[in-house]
Formats: sequence, structure tokens, C-alpha cells
Amino acid sequence: MDAIFPPKLNRGDVIRVVAPARSRAMVTEHDHTDIIEARFADLGLTLSYGRHVDERDAFDSSGIASRVADLHEAFADPSVAAIMTVIGGYNCNELLPFLDWELIRANPKILCGYSDITALQNAILARTGLVTYSGPHWSTFGMRDHFEQTLRWFTDVVFGGAPVTLTPAAEWSDDLWFLDQDKRDLIPNEGWWPIRSGTAEGRIVGGNLCTLNLLQGTPSMPSLDGAILIVEDDFESHPATFARDLTSLLQLPDAAGIRGLAIGRFQKASNMTRPLLEQIVAGQPSLEGVPVLANLDVGHTYPLATFPIGGTARLTVDGDEAGLILRHH
Repeated sequence: MDAIFPPKLNRGDVIRVVAPARSRAMVTEHDHTDIIEARFADLGLTLSYGRHVDERDAFDSSGIASRVADLHEAFADPSVAAIMTVIGGYNCNELLPFLDWELIRANPKILCGYSDITALQNAILARTGLVTYSGPHWSTFGMRDHFEQTLRWFTDVVFGGAPVTLTPAAEWSDDLWFLDQDKRDLIPNEGWWPIRSGTAEGRIVGGNLCTLNLLQGTPSMPSLDGAILIVEDDFESHPATFARDLTSLLQLPDAAGIRGLAIGRFQKASNMTRPLLEQIVAGQPSLEGVPVLANLDVGHTYPLATFPIGGTARLTVDGDEAGLILRHH
């Protein structure tokens, strides 16, 4: 299926905020809405909100019908240029049997979010060919300080058409910034981890690893043949969990066609180390001869790069030299 690239954003555009996973009512308990709305205003963008974003049930989410309705309305509304997700969660995949794929295909728009949104994004790629964007949520824009690099990567991709060459951020954080904006802990970045040398180019598939795996065996799993995999996981994934989740993905029949693997930075609580990750990669037969690069600025730490799921990437790992170029247009 040919890739469908959505139109880029322009000043004056309207962004629709939806909650396909957790509710905005949970997020606004730590109210940074003024910061969020000011950030989008600075970009020349106007925010609108799905009718059901504040509904909240026992799972901090809302009913399937409410979430599906907000997504369908966002894609169908001609005044909406792009769609941002409130936050991640656990239950995006509940929506997949009820989505109108033809509606989505006929109304290509930027959809940006990460974490649990991975299920929705890769399903859209598999079912429609539409390129979506793994990147900050609406709620991420409430980060008062140390947001500049995340914002730069986001705007380079959603406003511009030029390829984006990712380079390691100078510092990163793994703090609960939304609880105390005055206390932030920055960590010097040791840079990328070149794990296996090589050069490859292919279509990007990926996002949150354990969420992507939820699509296995369903019509919503995108093909891995010819793919550059970009995967990450959060603090709930310790080394043994990450290893078996990666193994599961790489045992799919079309995983033999994977061309490259890029792995996002692990949160400190996962207790992943470079030697452990190198051991995990060494135990994967399907990664023989495939370039592997890790500790990238994608995942559940900050800053957070935006990358196109369904776009293309060129991955180069040559000794200690490495590069990742994203093509999103």
C-alpha cells in the first residue's frame, strides 16, 4: 500500500485534541492548560477539543463509542488540519474494530501522539497507508522548561518538508515534571549507542514496543518487510520484559525483512544498561547483518523527537559514528 502523507501545518490552522486513551480530566488535575494553549498560540495554531475528552471512567478513560466519535469527527471536520492526542494510557486498541478506515483514508491529516497511541498509529498505517507522527501529546506542551528541543523536532516535521537529521540532545530528563515545574533534574547525555554496524533505508514502523505487539495477528499489524523499526518502552519494561517483547516481534514471519532497528532511551526505572541491551540484540537471529542504534531521543524521556510512522528513514551505524535521517513528505 502506497504511503499517504498528510498536508503540513500552516499558521492559522486548527488542531483538534482527542483522548483515544486516557481522559483529559486526569491530566487537568495538574493544570498546565495555560502553558499549553500559549505554546500553540505562539505557533499560530488554534486548539479545539473533542466533545468527550473530559469523560472519565474507572480506567481514567471513556467509553469506546465516545472515543470513536471524537476521532471520526476530527477526521471528518474540514476545518480541522491536525489531530493531537491528550495523553497515552492502555486501551487505544479497543477502538480498532469500530473505526471507519475509509473515512480516515479520505481525509488525511496529521495525527500526533506516542506511547499507547502506537496501536492507533500503526493500525492506521496498515489499514489506510496514512503516515502519522510519533511525537509529543497535547499534554506534553505543558512542560514549562527544557521543552525547546522537543518543540523544534515537532515543528520541523509538522510544518516543514525537508528531511530531519536527528542528533543526540545534550541533556535529558526522566522526571515527573508535571508534579513540580520548579524542580527539574537534567542528566548529561552520553550519546547514542552504536550496537551493530551497517546502513539501511526503509519504511518506519514502530513506537512503543509492548503496544505495537498488541497488533500481532490482527488486520491492523503493519508489514515489517522492508521496515526500519523504531521502538521504545517505558519504566514498566525491565530488561527481561523488553527482551521477550522484542523477541516476539522479531519472530513474526515478515521480520526477516527488517532492514534496521533504532531503540529509544530507556527510563531509569527500567534498569536497562548498554551491556544488557547488547546481549539482547546479540540473541536475535533476525538482526544478523542489520544495523542497530540505541539510546535515541524517542520514548518516555525528554526531549522527545517526532518521527513519521509510515515515512522513511536512513539509518547509518559505522563504528562509533551513527546517523538517522527521517523523510516525512
